[in-house]
Amino acid sequence: MAIRYYCRHCGTSIGTLEDEELLVSPRLGFDQLTDEEQQQIIHYGSDGNVHVRVTCEDCEEALENNPHFHELDRWIH
Repeated sequence: MAIRYYCRHCGTSIGTLEDEELLVSPRLGFDQLTDEEQQQIIHYGSDGNVHVRVTCEDCEEALENNPHFHELDRWIH
């Protein structure tokens, strides 16, 4: 099992965690999310991996420069 992070806006793969000890660690911060946030951000794939939707640095910069993008879930198709 691995945790795979990808951008919620552009779909870019950001990184993967495969260290077994880290996968169950509270350091990941998943316990800090509300149930609703967890449902929006964390998805369990049929491959047994956990997929986490976050925002990459490029899209974060685009959001800062184009505040109206916040209204959209994805602006890059």
